[in-house]
Amino acid sequence: MAVPARKSSKARRDKRRNNLWKMDAPALMKCPNCGEYKRAHRLCPSCGYYNGKQVVKIEEK
Repeated sequence: MAVPARKSSKARRDKRRNNLWKMDAPALMKCPNCGEYKRAHRLCPSCGYYNGKQVVKIEEK
């Protein structure tokens, strides 16, 4: 079985691992009905429309 010749330092180990946990911001688009930003292929949280139809009735505050 292969064994490393030298111990890897903690800094080298952590440099190798740090790229695995990056996250990207979600892509946003404007709602065609109200103009608010929303995530693609999801219900608009401000007006309740999806694909040109009202799916959920949102009460005004």
